[in-house]
Amino acid sequence: MRTLARGTKGDDVARLQALLCLSGFDAKPIDGDFGGGTERAVKACQANHGLAATGAAEADTRKAVGMDEPDATGTPVPVCGRVTVDDVARMFHRLTPRANIERYLPAVLRAFADAGLDDRDLVVMALATIRAESEGFEPIDEKVSRFNSSDTADPSKRFDRYAGRLGNRDREDAERYRGRGFIQLTGRNNYRAYTDRLGVALLDAPEHANDPDTAARILAAFIGDKRARAKYAILGNDLATARKLVNGGRHGLDRFTEAFESGSRLLA
Repeated sequence: MRTLARGTKGDDVARLQALLCLSGFDAKPIDGDFGGGTERAVKACQANHGLAATGAAEADTRKAVGMDEPDATGTPVPVCGRVTVDDVARMFHRLTPRANIERYLPAVLRAFADAGLDDRDLVVMALATIRAESEGFEPIDEKVSRFNSSDTADPSKRFDRYAGRLGNRDREDAERYRGRGFIQLTGRNNYRAYTDRLGVALLDAPEHANDPDTAARILAAFIGDKRARAKYAILGNDLATARKLVNGGRHGLDRFTEAFESGSRLLA
């Protein structure tokens, strides 16, 4: 394996960061980008093990944190066959309608199983993501807010902050391709991409992103694309980075964290 040093990027770096965190050396964020924080963590690890504190993770340093051992994130822990409505109800707010969980949970579990993503960390991450995006456990349309509209009281300004972005040609596109589904699929480019990927006419009929099976398949595909980084972030207990992989920021992080930790205990 190559020496990992400042400026290196990739899944090997994410694994190193996760293992450093597990060993008590803070290398967060676990983002696969070897920056100053990772370098400091490597130096601290090297000093602790009596190695030259170079800040570069060569063979001895990688061995010290366990990178020569089998990668635990590559072995899935199947849970799709045992997640229950009661489990998910405990992960969500007490006011979340149980009927919604009963209606939509089967589609989510089926989508993850069909996509080869039947793994406790990924399934719990998906459920926690739904909670961060929708306390009601249902695929929904994005609501008008100051984050997407320059004037929430003016109908002509709805979703105008998305105009000219995400492949949207104008404000009409911005409203037509507003966020939908479990993960709030947003923008003409994303609707086009998932039209091609799933074989569902989302570009022509964007409202289909809220159909239960389609919303669940989008969620599974999106998290599947982030699988390696998500698994390493979870391994190193960096839930903020796991959330950022889906949302791009920290929106709903408190709800995501609460649901993830609850789900991990329930499905231990």
